[in-house]
Amino acid sequence: MPSNKSVSDAPITQFVNCRILKNHRLQWEDLWVREGKILNPEKLFFDEEGFADHKVDCENKIIAPGFIDVQINGGYGIDFSQASSDIRGGVAVVAKKIIEQGVTSFCPTLVTSPPDIYHKVIPELREQDGGPEGAGVLGIHLEGPFISEEKRGAHPPKFLRTFKAGGVADLMETYGPLDNVAMVTLAPELANSAAAIRELAGRGIAVSVGHSMADLSQAEEAVQNGATFITHLFNAMLPFHHRDPGIVGLLTSDRIPPGQTVYYGMIADGIHTHPAALRIAHRAHPAGLVLVTDAVTAMGLPPGRHTLGQQQIDIQGLHAYVAGTTTLSGSIATMDMCVRHFREASGCTVEAALEAASLHPAQLLGISHRKGTLEYGTDADFVVLDDTLTVRETYIAGQQVWRK
Repeated sequence: MPSNKSVSDAPITQFVNCRILKNHRLQWEDLWVREGKILNPEKLFFDEEGFADHKVDCENKIIAPGFIDVQINGGYGIDFSQASSDIRGGVAVVAKKIIEQGVTSFCPTLVTSPPDIYHKVIPELREQDGGPEGAGVLGIHLEGPFISEEKRGAHPPKFLRTFKAGGVADLMETYGPLDNVAMVTLAPELANSAAAIRELAGRGIAVSVGHSMADLSQAEEAVQNGATFITHLFNAMLPFHHRDPGIVGLLTSDRIPPGQTVYYGMIADGIHTHPAALRIAHRAHPAGLVLVTDAVTAMGLPPGRHTLGQQQIDIQGLHAYVAGTTTLSGSIATMDMCVRHFREASGCTVEAALEAASLHPAQLLGISHRKGTLEYGTDADFVVLDDTLTVRETYIAGQQVWRK
């Protein structure tokens, strides 16, 4: 039999005895990997008459796409909103640790900060592929400072901004170059926000509505201008009201442009959102739910006082508060914890819980052609889990980067 060298000298690995998440369901199938990509075995067999060089017995475990965290402020003592002397080194610390949670790529998130912080930090946080050194960076999520003072949450009020100059100029003045930016959270009710939303969307940057007093019509207008995400649904926005459901109403709005999906983040840590609210959101719009950790510096550290951007926060058990207050300030939950809690609280299928941490964030960022699925030709970023949805192994580009 001719070898697989007819196409490539690279070795082929075959994962056997596994249930792989494909086409929205777990299927008993083998997974084939070569050169960091998922292979179509039919082409391998019939076109190349090739075979596997290595076999990995998964012992009946689940293989799912690697998790993608689009809102993570730091962790393990690292605060992305601090202009340290080694910004890239700090990101590398978090990137290395979160592969233990099954996260294979993420968006480092900066909370509301003064312009000099953005100008120092943003150029340092470049997109990069993941690997043995840690999860890949997909671009930065800028959460603020163009947000509502009334719904600022843990964001420091003195650094909040409005769109005084007409939108685009304010973005450039505040952030500087936007080359490394994947997402911006803003309040759509701010004057001149429409121009900013259109500019960001036109550059391929995801726009999220959040930390906002917007009513439903303002939220719908933002979506019509290109917004595609809601930052931590229910948190830091007007509560649902039957005469004007506010931003929450986007989940069932009939004014979303055809072919466009509104995605929404949820911090499924058992603290930020009541299980009933989680169920309501999921049942209303399951295809849009994106699990996020909103993790802060203190993730992975003992209780005590830590930082988040320009503020001090206190960690008490699993709660993170602005120091001296009862205002929630991000979370210390890990992504695998969020997947398990969401599954338990919502009663959803295993497939739905896993896709909320993989497929949906990839779709939101417009990268589902290469990440967030196990389709042929996509990046071989995946996790091996047991039936309790505990992560046992993490792979990036087909290479095992962590094992429990």
